[in-house]
Amino acid sequence: MAKPKSGTQQHCRVCQGPLFPDPLLYYAEMPASAQGFLSQAELGTEQGQGIRVVQCVACGLVQLDGEPVPYYREVIRAAAYSPEMRQFRLDQFLAWAKQYQLLGKPVLEIGCGKGEYLELLREVGLNASGIEYSQAHVDACLAQGLPATCRYLGEHNTATQPSGLFEGFVCLSFMEHWPAPKTALADLWASLAEGAVGLIEVPNFDMIVHEGQFAEFIADHLLYFTEQTLRSTLEQNGFDVLQVSVVWHGYILSAEVRKRQPLTLDLLHQRRTELTKQLKDYLTRYRRVAIWGAGHQALALISLTCIAKDICYVIDSAPFKQGKFTPASHLPIVSPQHLFTDRPDAVLVMAASYSDEVCSQLKSMNIGCAIAVLREQQVVEVPT
Repeated sequence: MAKPKSGTQQHCRVCQGPLFPDPLLYYAEMPASAQGFLSQAELGTEQGQGIRVVQCVACGLVQLDGEPVPYYREVIRAAAYSPEMRQFRLDQFLAWAKQYQLLGKPVLEIGCGKGEYLELLREVGLNASGIEYSQAHVDACLAQGLPATCRYLGEHNTATQPSGLFEGFVCLSFMEHWPAPKTALADLWASLAEGAVGLIEVPNFDMIVHEGQFAEFIADHLLYFTEQTLRSTLEQNGFDVLQVSVVWHGYILSAEVRKRQPLTLDLLHQRRTELTKQLKDYLTRYRRVAIWGAGHQALALISLTCIAKDICYVIDSAPFKQGKFTPASHLPIVSPQHLFTDRPDAVLVMAASYSDEVCSQLKSMNIGCAIAVLREQQVVEVPT
């Protein structure tokens, strides 16, 4: 069947990038939902719907072009987990909790359903609570003594923000249902303590493609993640991906993540302080000092170390800079020939990768002044 070229989704659900103009697949007369089971009376009127599979040009994510199913906010687990799944989850949760020192710490399950996994998280020693959109499901959790709140990520106006910040979270086979993952992940990020770690699992689209599992597309699943697009989605939305594993007989991608924190640039502040002291100590030894080099690093260093008042001028070989003044510090820029008519007591070379060449040129000019070079953020005196 021909692939229709128009759909409701104009941009990627994750990165907002453009979609390829033609769909990857179009399946006609598909089930309208995985939970849309029919009564006898509905058989005469119900019809299937088309599923259009598209891909983002920018990030590569495969996704459905269409509206989410009506119950997309709810986690529906059709049956209790099997004994094998129960043991797998117990082992997985305990290993994860021990690895990241989470035992006894507050952990959030996003989309806790009726508490099937929330119970296991608490069983292994996590102080786990859940959020779930369905009030009936929340009531089922509370009836079992499992703490849960009625909430859907990204919709603060219709849900309750949990109290406190969580040091860990799990989100199991739920993110693929989200029509607006960027908004949901931002909400999740804001609910987490600094350095919080998480476990996010989605169906393994790498396996679907590799094994040709053409029947794995359903209206409920809007997003189809490979390991690469899972990583990029999480990294674009505030999480560092620590590792991604393939689990549960190859069907699931399991990502361990950490809430991203800003870099610590204390070393830069330390180096600035140290170099400022070195430069000022050097400049106090001479009455007049010139700098050779009007490149971007030299211009920044003059400003950042506050040495402009102790510099008589800046030398540069580029004619288009000569006769001008340095930005911010307002020092005159002159040609190398200026040294013969206005000799300083010392020249401090700040020419980055050209510094050795400049030092050789200065020696050959035989000006008779001291020479030093800024090398690896150290002031190094050059024998003349």
